[in-house]
Amino acid sequence: MTTIRRFNPSDAQATRDVFVAAVRIGAAGRYTAAELLEWLPDPAMPDDWGDWLAEHLTFVAEDGLLTGFMMLERSGYLNMAFVLPGQMGKGTADALYAALLAEARTLAPIRLTTLASRYSQSFLARHGWQMAPDITGIAELDPNQGPHDTPMNRPMALRLP
Repeated sequence: MTTIRRFNPSDAQATRDVFVAAVRIGAAGRYTAAELLEWLPDPAMPDDWGDWLAEHLTFVAEDGLLTGFMMLERSGYLNMAFVLPGQMGKGTADALYAALLAEARTLAPIRLTTLASRYSQSFLARHGWQMAPDITGIAELDPNQGPHDTPMNRPMALRLP
């Protein structure tokens, strides 16, 4: 049974492991080796990884072990959304997204934004997100998270009711 809960600092290494596996293994079928290396040049966990996730709205999924996580910045920017390759298509991302969206509604951003990877574009579209070329200048973009506004990442947005 998958449990969704808020991130705590002791989850830092497990979330990094999910991120690395999702990029290097889960996304491998949709990206070239060069693109994957550009996206994640170093799998080592940055010193501030846990603090960075803790300062934003981050949820984790666990089922005996941590299987996925999503992080939304308070501005409404969906910065991280990853599940282990073996969890893809099993509802883990949907459960994480539901928890994140419920909390986002309490923060009152008018619109959620992201630069969606090829892998996440169909997931987000299924949840009502649309391509939004007008958000290519998102100030919150982390230059360490890979290339932006390329065929690898497309701006998408969701207007909250």
